[in-house]
Amino acid sequence: MAIPTSRTKEPAQIKIIADKCNGCGLCVSVCKDFAYKLENNKVTLSATPIFGCVGCGHCMAICPTQAIEIHGRELSPQDLFALPDSGKAATYEQLLPLLQFRRSIREFQDRPVEDDLVAKILDAATTAPMGLPPSDVNVLVLANPGKVRAFAQDFCEYLGSIKWLVSDWFMALMRPFWGRENDELFRGFIKPAINVFTGYMREGINVVNYDAPLAMYFYGSPYTDPADPIVAATYDMVAAESLGLGTCMLGSIHPFIQSGIKARKFRESHGIKYASREGLFVIFGHPEVKYHKGINRTFASVVIQD
Repeated sequence: MAIPTSRTKEPAQIKIIADKCNGCGLCVSVCKDFAYKLENNKVTLSATPIFGCVGCGHCMAICPTQAIEIHGRELSPQDLFALPDSGKAATYEQLLPLLQFRRSIREFQDRPVEDDLVAKILDAATTAPMGLPPSDVNVLVLANPGKVRAFAQDFCEYLGSIKWLVSDWFMALMRPFWGRENDELFRGFIKPAINVFTGYMREGINVVNYDAPLAMYFYGSPYTDPADPIVAATYDMVAAESLGLGTCMLGSIHPFIQSGIKARKFRESHGIKYASREGLFVIFGHPEVKYHKGINRTFASVVIQD
């Protein structure tokens, strides 16, 4: 039995075309399931794979003679494509300015994000690495300002129904159980956030997702590596920057819609298939403002062991 995901629980099937194999052994070196071995200068299947083929496709992609085909786990030989010429790859000197130009944009022009740009953003995000194929990342796309605002209004109504979570009596009751850091987080961020979101929405001001022209929510399934939605969202954001769009990560929506019956009903009403350990909203639009300076940031710590 292969490692399960929400999309498949069976191993992929490996097909070796022996008369095409030149015995180079590249597939043996890249398969970390140890599914292959060399015998008489030909690759053959090992009797002792670790999990069964997960469908990463490394062996199929590296084989110079097309001697290996993988079928299953949402993968087939038809999914192979020729890599672009290496000269087209961005250099560090090209990539760093792109990342430096990106800032969190919450002010957008009153114009839609074109459908072809949405498709390009999503295409780029599908190239993100994942903990285990096939990807268990799901994406909710709110494709116009009306959908974006309707989501924010529903979210604020939902927040209003769970405000007891940040009542003084409940936080005092829970402090011995969830500890100082969570208590500080609830008092310093979560309670004010709920009050700000709902209070401003009552005045017709949307500070949940800023009435952006486009929003995407990346989330996983119960099987997903927690990092996968975050990595995919990051790829999405960088791709949008390269297309001239402004972006902003919104981390405050996801945690509120994970636990409880009301959260489940909210998710279902918006077509969100699963509660997810990690998830991230990203908003997009043609920026209304232009920054002329960047800001240096630092990590909390960097420990180099050499």
